[in-house]
Amino acid sequence: MFVTTQVGRIVISIAILIISVIPHEVAHGYAAYRCGDETAKRMGRLTLNPAAHIDPMGSIVLPLLLAYSGGPVFAYAKPVPYNPNKLKHPRRDEVIVALAGPATNLALACVGALVLRLAWGWLTSEALSYEVAYTIVTILTTFISINLTLAFFNLIPLPPLDGSAIISPLLTGKARQTYYQVQRYAMPILIVALYVLPQYLHIDPIGAYLDVTVSNVFDLLLRGL
Repeated sequence: MFVTTQVGRIVISIAILIISVIPHEVAHGYAAYRCGDETAKRMGRLTLNPAAHIDPMGSIVLPLLLAYSGGPVFAYAKPVPYNPNKLKHPRRDEVIVALAGPATNLALACVGALVLRLAWGWLTSEALSYEVAYTIVTILTTFISINLTLAFFNLIPLPPLDGSAIISPLLTGKARQTYYQVQRYAMPILIVALYVLPQYLHIDPIGAYLDVTVSNVFDLLLRGL
């Protein structure tokens, strides 16, 4: 079966990644729009049309390279622009805009789990061949897992992830200045945490974090199946 091959798993994962990062970005733009900023709307970014969001490098090339190398696979779409100066309540609304993306992926994971639960009796009956049922279950569980990963990974408080925009407005004084200093090294920190530490020191802080969050929520959503 195609889904049991390495190529099949990579193709399915990347297709689901692309499908999942688009509503993530649209949610940011829609939240900003509801909070008073029409930048994303004027630029035609409040649409689920992939052509408006796909970044050739971040949405296709990068996940392919990561999948081929055997490392953690992630992707990104073109960030939906917004102007924080146009938000009605900037300090509060920046947090709302940042949370909108991960919240959307969490909602998509819940929808995927609901579909799987509703279809479980049909999938495990004799109405379908084993190959068809296995393919559907694989696609749905991958969809759930990827959306949970996108939700919790983006909550890490380092730029360019959404968690940084959530944490920053909540800090004041010296704490805020210290956080801004750490932000300058955000990408090197992410690269070290994602690839260097696991590969060379066998320490995987992000993997441990995702195990606690993604794995537990995944098990909770599918408990009893």
